[in-house]
Amino acid sequence: MGDILLTSALTRALRARHPEAHISFLVKRQFAPLVSESPRLSEVITYEDGEPLLPLAKTLRERRFTHLLDLHGSLRSRALHWLVPGRWREYSKRRVAREILIRLKKNVYRDATPEAERFFDAAEGLDVRPDGQGLEFFVGTAATAKVDGWLAERGLGASTFLLLGPGAAHFTKRWPPEYWLALAERCAAKGEAIVITGGQAEREIGEAMIAAARTIGAGVQAHNSAGEFSLQETGALLQRARGLVVGDTGVMHMATAVGTPIVTMMGPTVGPFGFYPYRANATVLERDLYCRPCTPFGGATCPEGHHRCLRDIPPAEVEQALVTLSR
Repeated sequence: MGDILLTSALTRALRARHPEAHISFLVKRQFAPLVSESPRLSEVITYEDGEPLLPLAKTLRERRFTHLLDLHGSLRSRALHWLVPGRWREYSKRRVAREILIRLKKNVYRDATPEAERFFDAAEGLDVRPDGQGLEFFVGTAATAKVDGWLAERGLGASTFLLLGPGAAHFTKRWPPEYWLALAERCAAKGEAIVITGGQAEREIGEAMIAAARTIGAGVQAHNSAGEFSLQETGALLQRARGLVVGDTGVMHMATAVGTPIVTMMGPTVGPFGFYPYRANATVLERDLYCRPCTPFGGATCPEGHHRCLRDIPPAEVEQALVTLSR
């Protein structure tokens, strides 16, 4: 999710510089809603995860693209370079610098360019450059209508509630569950209406957070939306929230792309990787530890066994950061 959303700065620049161009976006079908409503694109080409490359390559060859930008750099995308002849361009993932930083804790990155701007390397020759704006995620009317109805049923309106996103794909990127429970209780004690966001995997912890919040009293506004909304609908929910507390996840990038203020807790990853909130109203909480970074993507266990990168960020600090959130 995050990688796809980070490309939006480039697609906006391409459309602005080349308004008559036919711009296609190739993406896995499950992630197509992240770009399906974008006015910057002429078409979205989708494929299933695990789908054979040969039929896909045939489809791309028939389009006769003048430029082919590989913004993924995976084995599959590079295989397409061979199967679809044309003017391919890539960008540098700075893999060597990343590995040196992880293994030796030495920062040899030449610059602090965010990933969203590194993508512009693949557009060399197309006369585009970053425009100083943030990411984009366009939400359709159907998704907005569904979310507005869900909120109205619960007596919530735009900018009247705070979103809490406890999920993350990897354990080392997850703030401890007991911290999320404590934060939900703290927010409720201050009269904050809260909504839990995430996928089905976050449903259980979402229920626990709601229960913790409701220990404050019967009048607490606390609701669990985890597992209820699609990608488009999650974007609509984020647009309506006054703010979001979240870890280093795709939802974080989605929030920045719709303009939602965020407080985010960063653990195993660090700023030089280029994935911090891009040109956003964001507060990043992190700790300068000897063991950071330990991985570029997160992992199943903490290599040191203590998970201090996130355990050392207490709920009270997150609560204080929320005070400064503003649209």
